[in-house]
Amino acid sequence: MDRSKPLLKFAWMSLVCFSISLATPVICSAADEPAGAEGTGAAKIDLRQLVDDAGAIGIIIAVLSVAMVALIVEHIISIRSNALMPPGLAEEVHSLIIQQQYRSADSVCKSNPSFLSYILSAGLAEVQMGYGAVEKAMEDAAMQQSARLNRKIEYLSVIGTLSPMLGLLGTVWGMILAFSEFTAKANPDVAELAPGISKALITTLFGLSVTVPALASFAFFRNRIDELVAQSSLLAEHVFADFKHSMAIPAKQTGKPLRKRPEEELAQRIATQQATRPTPPPGGEVT
Repeated sequence: MDRSKPLLKFAWMSLVCFSISLATPVICSAADEPAGAEGTGAAKIDLRQLVDDAGAIGIIIAVLSVAMVALIVEHIISIRSNALMPPGLAEEVHSLIIQQQYRSADSVCKSNPSFLSYILSAGLAEVQMGYGAVEKAMEDAAMQQSARLNRKIEYLSVIGTLSPMLGLLGTVWGMILAFSEFTAKANPDVAELAPGISKALITTLFGLSVTVPALASFAFFRNRIDELVAQSSLLAEHVFADFKHSMAIPAKQTGKPLRKRPEEELAQRIATQQATRPTPPPGGEVT
């Protein structure tokens, strides 16, 4: 329960930040109402009017905002400690490894799919090759699953990058339409250009409102993944700790010769061939 508190806290903070971002236009317009009341002919801006002025690009940004909220909720559920490291899995697999029931341990991992079970299953597949092969297999599996999780949260970064670009696109298009008044009139009034420029800047406002929570969420989940991957890798090493110690027992105690590395076997073979080769007599070559 203690581990889930930071995630719940971040979930509330994300929703609050997103709500504040979407309510920014309303807050700004409400703050400008007293000043607008003092002037004459000042137009009041409401949220519905802003959405109407945003046009098609504003609708696209709104769709990205909905996708962003859905991704944040999904990541909060899937990228957490209990999801990546199911409670009790490490202890159960560790007890089976001590009993040398490697197939049963692999079946337990496959019946509980998670980040940790994938790493342990990769290590169990190499137990016959020694702890070095087990460690290498677990490192490769951890890197592969970590890359998969990072690709999963990349969509938040894409949304955070596309939103201001779409807003800028809408602003540029609105400015083009606003200044096209010069083609209709030789010297248009500034008051005639102001509404068009105001509408053009609305899409930029919407884009920035989506970018802030998207990039903040991406940074949080990226750091969270790094932390959980490190914890899972360390836990997997602890699961195979007794197996590592059993493989490190000297051959004279186990009664089995230790298998040498390929480069050591090659060096020993070359040395044996040189030792068995006949030496030429001192006077010259052997005839």
